[in-house]
Amino acid sequence: MRYPQGGGLTAERQYFREELRLMAAERFALGGSSSVIAKDLRVSVRSVQRRRRTWDEGGPRALRSQGPASLPRLSQKQFAQLEAELAKGPAAHGREDQRWTLVRVKTVIGRRFHLSYTIQGVRKLLVRNGWSCQVPARRAMERDEDAVRVGQGGVALRGRLAAARGAWLVFEDEAGFSMTPPQARTWSQRGRTPVVRVRGRSRRRISIAALTCYKPGQRSRLIYRPRRDDGRRDGRKSFSWRDYRDLLIAAHQQLGGPIVLVWDNLNVHKAADLRKFAEARDWLTICYLPPYAPDLSPVDEIWSLLRRGWLSNVAFSTPEHLIQRIRHGLRHIQYRSDLIDGFLAETGLTIRPA
Repeated sequence: MRYPQGGGLTAERQYFREELRLMAAERFALGGSSSVIAKDLRVSVRSVQRRRRTWDEGGPRALRSQGPASLPRLSQKQFAQLEAELAKGPAAHGREDQRWTLVRVKTVIGRRFHLSYTIQGVRKLLVRNGWSCQVPARRAMERDEDAVRVGQGGVALRGRLAAARGAWLVFEDEAGFSMTPPQARTWSQRGRTPVVRVRGRSRRRISIAALTCYKPGQRSRLIYRPRRDDGRRDGRKSFSWRDYRDLLIAAHQQLGGPIVLVWDNLNVHKAADLRKFAEARDWLTICYLPPYAPDLSPVDEIWSLLRRGWLSNVAFSTPEHLIQRIRHGLRHIQYRSDLIDGFLAETGLTIRPA
């Protein structure tokens, strides 16, 4: 029976595993089949068969826990102190970068508790207590966490206000894509680096503006508009306020209801003409996200999914080929309202009636 976090070496996990084994022993005495017992207890059939052999040899007493093989060197109180030290970050411990490695954690344990751990011992200690090696998320140094918390509460308040008024809560963001595809891992022979052929001369960019639309009781929507760079040096390479105006009008016609729009502090979003347009429409209410807080926008997750999925390692031959792949990925997301709901859940925001 396999369990997370070090195989259940804590006292709580040992007790839980012992209870499962004793429940299986009761089913063995009643003559239950291994497959049925495994399904009811949510364990593997092979594990049930192994416990059945132990029960045949020694009875229920053989399935009881024998206690821990060895007591952990760090108590739970000491590990909580270690977590507090690690939460300060590597910079507080004299490191220039922001990366925790097993060697560095071993050093912190030795300095703080005067205990000597092996590298594998540190890994097992961290895994047993719910730690794992992960790719960190990037945050801007200029980001004000207090302002982000206030802004998150404001967005949640507007979400409840939108739900009470029967309006759609709409998030907007834009991104640019070039002919150079994002890189993703692929299999290749050892010692031979795989090569992706790309066009080195083309600098054409495709700009996409997308809206994720949420309303309680309604299927979540994704609305987007592409804008292709015409290649002229004096031409505009991104969306203008008129492009956003037309996108909002199309979204209002498609959604068929009032809109509470949430987007970032891009200078075009605060253009005077666009503000006059919004003030003249009673169906449109605009609010802004805190600075340097893209993690509060569900649309930001769409760009990440596109780059990791449909656009990675693709040798784009023409700008039309790039637009085709982007549209293919966005259409797939449009048909998956559960994906759009997941993007909102990733931000930690919820939409509930007031």
